[in-house]
Amino acid sequence: MKKTIKINNNDNVIIALEELYPGDKVIYQDSKNHNEIIILQNIPFGHKVAIKPIKIGENIIKYGFPIGHATQIIQAGEHVHTFNIKTNLAELNQYQYQPVDEIVTTSLPDREVKIYRRENHDVGIRNELWIIPTVGCVNGIANQIRKQFLSEIEQDILQNPSFFDGIHLLSHPYGCSQLGPDHQATKKILQNMVKHPNAGGILVIGLGCENNQLNAFKESLGEYNNSRVKFMIAQEVEDEIQQGVSYLHELYKTMKLDKREIGKLSELKFGLECGGSDGLSGITANPLLGKFSDYVISHGGTSVLTEVPEMFGAETILMSHCVDSSVFEKTVSMINNFKRYFMSYNQPIYENPSPGNKVGGITTLEDKSLGCTQKAGMSKVIDVLEYGDMLEKSGLNLLSAPGNDAVATGALAASGCHMVLFSTGRGTPYGGIVPTVKISTNSALAQRKKHWIDFDAGQLVNEIKMDQLLEQFINLIVDITNGKQTCNEINEFRDLTIFKNGVTE
Repeated sequence: MKKTIKINNNDNVIIALEELYPGDKVIYQDSKNHNEIIILQNIPFGHKVAIKPIKIGENIIKYGFPIGHATQIIQAGEHVHTFNIKTNLAELNQYQYQPVDEIVTTSLPDREVKIYRRENHDVGIRNELWIIPTVGCVNGIANQIRKQFLSEIEQDILQNPSFFDGIHLLSHPYGCSQLGPDHQATKKILQNMVKHPNAGGILVIGLGCENNQLNAFKESLGEYNNSRVKFMIAQEVEDEIQQGVSYLHELYKTMKLDKREIGKLSELKFGLECGGSDGLSGITANPLLGKFSDYVISHGGTSVLTEVPEMFGAETILMSHCVDSSVFEKTVSMINNFKRYFMSYNQPIYENPSPGNKVGGITTLEDKSLGCTQKAGMSKVIDVLEYGDMLEKSGLNLLSAPGNDAVATGALAASGCHMVLFSTGRGTPYGGIVPTVKISTNSALAQRKKHWIDFDAGQLVNEIKMDQLLEQFINLIVDITNGKQTCNEINEFRDLTIFKNGVTE
C-alpha cells in the first residue's frame, strides 16, 4: 500500500495514508516524476504534508484549488494543519455565471430492480407502515399504538412476511409553540413524509390543541389515497390506543395486496450526504458517490446534494455546472441566504470543520467543501430546492439544508429521496427514516465498525480501480433496493429531525 497520495498535479501537499514519523522517506508521484521527501514531524493518518517550502501568505493547494493560506513558513516534510493555515473565505460574495461544457456518459447499463408502484405512479423501495405525529405530545401514544399493533400481527408476519417491511414511528418534538415560517417548515416536512412512496400506509396522529392542527394539515396536504392514509385526533376519541390500532389494521389490509414489480434503478432518487468526514473523504468515498450520481443521471435518474455550509469554498464549482443562468441565480441565493442565516444569529460563517473533522485531517472549510462537493460528480445542476420542497426534476438537484447530519437526512427524505448515500471517515451509527447507506472513506473504519458500515470505499487506496469499485457499489445499491437491509435498518437506528427555524431567507 502507498504511504501517501497526491491528488492533483498542482497540489503543494500530499496526504498520509498511514501514520508517518520524523525521518521517514516518502516517495510520491506527479504526472512526470517520482519524488522523495523526508518527513520532519509526526503526521497522523489522513493529514497533509508539505512537499515544497511554503511562504507566509502563500496558498495551500489541495484538489488543485486553494484551501487557505499559510500563517507561518512551512518546510517540505512538515505537517500542514490548523496551526499553520487560515481560511481565505469572506462573508458574502458576488458571483459570475461561468458555465463549463462537460458531457457525462456511462458505459455501465441501467439495472433492473424490484420496486413498489404506487397508484399515483410514484415508486417505493420499501413497503412500510408509518405513524406520523403532528405534535411531539403524542409520541408516547403513537409508540403504544405501534407496540400493540405489532403484538397483534406478529403471527401473520411470520406466515407471510414478503409484502411488509415494518412499522415505524416518525417521532419529533415539534408541532406546538411554533409560529410563522418556522411552523410552516415543520408542517411541510411532515406532509412530505405522508406522501413518501416508501410507506404503503400512514397513520397521522394529532393531539387536538396544538399549533399544527390536523384539519389545517389535511386541507393543505394535497391529493392522498384514503385507503393508505388515516387521521386521528387523540383528544376526540375515547380510547386512542384502540382506535389507532384499528386504523393500522385497515392500512395493513390494503398493504397486503402490494407486490414488488420489475423497474429500473434510474427510477429512484438518491440523497448525497457526508458526516464525520476525514482526510480521505474527498479521495475515496465522495468521488465514488460522484461517479454513482453521474451514472444514475446518465440513465435519466435523480440525485440530491445538500448541506449548504459544506459547499462554502467550493460553491463556484457547483455554479459552473448550473444548466442555465436561472439555476445559477437560485444557487447564488441559496449560498448567500445561508450565510445571512448565520450572520442573523451573530454566528461565524466559517466555524467549520468540526473537531472530529480536524482530527481526521481536514483543516479549513475550503478543504472540507472541496471534498464534500465531489459527491455531486460532473453532471449539470438542474434545480435548486428550498428546505421542505419536493423534487420535481430528474437530474442533479441542490437542496437547502444545514450541515447537521440528522436534519440533512430528514430533508433529503422529505424531498422524495428513496435512499440516502452517506459517506463517513470517522464513523456514525445514525440513520434516517429511509435506508441510509454508510460508505466508509477508509478500510480501517469498515473493519472496525462492520455493524455501522455498509460499503468500504477505502479500497480505492489499496490499488482497486474506481470503475471496479463503482460496479461493486452499484451491485450493493441494487440489493438494498430489492429489500436487503442497511446497517441502520438492522440496528433500528431511524430518526426524523426537523430544522427548527428552517428558513434561511
